[in-house]
Amino acid sequence: MADCIFCAIVAGEIPGDVVHESAGVIAFRDISPSAPTHVLVVTREHFRNVAEVAVADPSLVGEIAAVAGAVAAAEGVGDDWRLVFNTGAGAGQTVFHVHGHVLGGRPLRSLG
Repeated sequence: MADCIFCAIVAGEIPGDVVHESAGVIAFRDISPSAPTHVLVVTREHFRNVAEVAVADPSLVGEIAAVAGAVAAAEGVGDDWRLVFNTGAGAGQTVFHVHGHVLGGRPLRSLG
């Protein structure tokens, strides 16, 4: 999409601090981190949110999760990390291109 910042990063039009790439996704550091490790795992193809990609290409959701695990391992957060998808503005989604937040590096507050 022409006005999508994540599409521009995927295309190399805007620089990103890329930490991992695979066939379907790219992972880069968040510019406004919420934790010492805060990496975004973004699909190369534009999908509005995780629900949309789950319907269109369920295997791509698995790739996002696998890359999130690889990123967490590479970042040295051990088994203590979180993968978060915000879907919709009311849930905190601000960029409407599916992305998972890999968070770790400090104790994270319980969501339950």
